[in-house]
Amino acid sequence: MNKSLPLHRTAGFIATGLFLLVLATSLAAQSGSTVVLNPNHPDRYVVQRGDTLWDISAMFLRDPWYWPEIWQVNPQVENPHLIYPGDVLVLSYVDGEPRLQRERQAEYGGAERLSPSIRSENLDEAILTIPLSTIGPFLTKGSVLQNDQIRKLPHIVAIRGGHLVAGAGNELYVRGNIGNVGQGYSVVHIGDPLIDPDDGTVVGYEGVFVGEGPITRDGDPATLRLQESQREALTGDRLLDQDFDIPLQFIPRAPDTEIDGRIIHVVGGVSTIGQYQVVVLNRGTRDGLDTGHVLTVWQRGESVRDRTAGGIVQLPLESAGTLMIFKTYDRISYALIMEATSEIHILDTVKTPS
Repeated sequence: MNKSLPLHRTAGFIATGLFLLVLATSLAAQSGSTVVLNPNHPDRYVVQRGDTLWDISAMFLRDPWYWPEIWQVNPQVENPHLIYPGDVLVLSYVDGEPRLQRERQAEYGGAERLSPSIRSENLDEAILTIPLSTIGPFLTKGSVLQNDQIRKLPHIVAIRGGHLVAGAGNELYVRGNIGNVGQGYSVVHIGDPLIDPDDGTVVGYEGVFVGEGPITRDGDPATLRLQESQREALTGDRLLDQDFDIPLQFIPRAPDTEIDGRIIHVVGGVSTIGQYQVVVLNRGTRDGLDTGHVLTVWQRGESVRDRTAGGIVQLPLESAGTLMIFKTYDRISYALIMEATSEIHILDTVKTPS
């Protein structure tokens, strides 16, 4: 699902009252599976506004990224992965094996009529994988600019009145592929380069948010009025379109390939990274990463002196949390820290969950 989808879509299905969602396996001991139920899982849960798919998965599973293995939905339903506030999830057992069921509540309570019916859903009400409010500011204000992206972005060519710098209230003359009057843009300054620690290659540049405002007059150059600013705008600064398009219904899952990468940047410039902060990885689509992929973060072990036997010992990596990929490019990916069990830092290692 993305912002370009219509607000309403009609999904046809046979209303049986319960949709059996087959739990592939229950415990690690069964068939050697690594899918394990959360020992504190509820037997019944009513989906609430503000829930995310990750939160719901974590209620029933020890490892939320195994959601696809338990969410085997009715193929007759369009957008079968969508869950809505008011849906009731019930954990039951059939022939000794656990099954997760989605029970559709009737509009006025009680059991639904067992007959073919049409269900109209508001897609904006669907439960998202992660909260849009967490990554929305990052997407509209920018964080990392790709090398080829920079060359294509519109830029400030001059500031009205002959000023050398601009702030809120100033008008900017801009050139490039500009949208219509009223289109909003974020102004970003090209900051420090981001370097892949594995080979020393510059994989992008930090995008420093300057301010934002709409196009007030088209032409070449067009005019943008800076309505908000956090720092001075300069000629040469770039413009980012504030209309972004990103899938919000991707399903958490482990990558099919073995990933071994690093965190190379954190939005906001903090030294210690916590839950729901956006980070940049030095791995991307060429390494097999895609939106929804989940990776484990490993804290770098320190080098310590062995005061008994002598010499320097490298301590092992320790698990520090979990992140989920939400946007990918060839050599880098943007990820959201979903869990932080200990401090996470730049240059910590990220790997495919084991």
